[in-house]
Amino acid sequence: MNVIWVSYLCTRKIIYILHLSMNKFRSFVLVLLALMGLTSVSAASEGKRPKLIVGIVVDQMRWDYLQRYQDKWQGGFQRLLSDGFSYDNTYLCYVPTVTGVGHASIFTGTTPAIHGIAGNDFRKGDDIVYCTDDHSVKTVGSNTAAGEMSPRNMLTTTIGDQLKLAVPGAKVVGVSLKDRASILPAGHSADAAYWFDNDAGCFITSSYYMDKLPKWVDRFNAEHRDLGDVKYTPKGIVITADMAIATVENEKLGQRDVTDMITVSFSSTDYVGHKYGTRSPQTEEVYVEVDRQLERLFTALDTKVGKGEYLVFLTADHAAAHNYIEMQERKIPAGIWREETELDNANAALKSKFGINSNLIKSIIEYRFYLDEKAINESSLDIDKVKSELVNYLEKDERVMAAIDFEHLCSYPLPEAIKNRIIMGYNHRRSGDVMVILQPGYYAFEAKSFEKGTTHGVWYPYDSHIPLLFYGWHVNAGHSSSNTQVIDIATTVCSMISIQQPNGSVGNVLYLH
Repeated sequence: MNVIWVSYLCTRKIIYILHLSMNKFRSFVLVLLALMGLTSVSAASEGKRPKLIVGIVVDQMRWDYLQRYQDKWQGGFQRLLSDGFSYDNTYLCYVPTVTGVGHASIFTGTTPAIHGIAGNDFRKGDDIVYCTDDHSVKTVGSNTAAGEMSPRNMLTTTIGDQLKLAVPGAKVVGVSLKDRASILPAGHSADAAYWFDNDAGCFITSSYYMDKLPKWVDRFNAEHRDLGDVKYTPKGIVITADMAIATVENEKLGQRDVTDMITVSFSSTDYVGHKYGTRSPQTEEVYVEVDRQLERLFTALDTKVGKGEYLVFLTADHAAAHNYIEMQERKIPAGIWREETELDNANAALKSKFGINSNLIKSIIEYRFYLDEKAINESSLDIDKVKSELVNYLEKDERVMAAIDFEHLCSYPLPEAIKNRIIMGYNHRRSGDVMVILQPGYYAFEAKSFEKGTTHGVWYPYDSHIPLLFYGWHVNAGHSSSNTQVIDIATTVCSMISIQQPNGSVGNVLYLH
């Protein structure tokens, strides 16, 4: 019995020692793997960069479209999901969630508070400004005013700007149907940005970039005439991919001894969504075309640049709400709030309250009220009192969750998640005075002809949850459910290619493991 007992004790001791050893070994392996993960971005890129960076935006793409149409994917999306890395919980971290803001935020790694693109439209002093308006430049490529555009309203640098600062001879080019979706991603120092002049039926640019179109663009336009209005059909997706491939081929992007960058934004998805809604056959059709054209683009890059030699990231500038009528039919609270009507009503309420004849609100732009300080002063009114009365009036509307005087946001009883989005989206020179936050399911909607369609602009997940996929150079297949933000994209890409992040960046580096 003593021998058996001793043997038993010895056996337990050995098992215990082995257990400790295994735990230590497992801990060592976990630490090693963690360190490998933490350094995967920097180590992979140390002393080397991809030949080409491809930043792709699919305008108005909801994250759940990746699942909704998964049985339709046979091309580019299938490649991205099978061989790329997906972050499944990526959100916009600001309001308003609109195209100009989204494209600027993706490529600068920051938000309107810093990059200054406070909306598609905003006020600068007494003027309403479109985000890429620049009347000091001229259209190049047509006889319309569609080219009087530049990135000068954007206050910070982009990935492309930083690339050109770090890599002598690097080329950066933006391509999209929309001017703002081409100009803002490409940045201030881009070699070119091309967008589609729908009236002229061709791609154009601005004298900000060049005095005349390259001969290859003239040839491209001559070969793609008489397409009609491409915006609301899959043809808009095809011609965007055609232009992107032609740009890579003719500018020799990724085919030289330096790292280049092309930004590509597919805009027809947004036009179709606005007109037909999130669940329409037209929306399915246009996304299937995106899948096809992404594969065409990747195949061309495989040939021209080399498979594994280019780095792709794909995301969206915003998502979209389901149509409010469809939601009502499903007994889900939803509705609309018309800015033109509410501007008239709010001005009438303030006139009645203060016993005056002047309008005290200049405009409502993307849920933001811009007060007329001159009219307020001439009426001998205190602006804080006017804002307080406006807030009180707006919050009587059951469609309104909250109305916020920007200057008193911190004291307003709102969840921090909403406050942070308002703060990140607020530029004190451009964002107005009071913002309205509608109830879930409600949104501003003006175009009666688009009653079957949808829109976007608010902080709720249906507008802010977007896809984020990386593919290609030093990217392993996988996915993560970690919460990430749109501003993390630029920081991550710059870290991967070992260049300084954009000068206003506030994002974090994402690890592709």
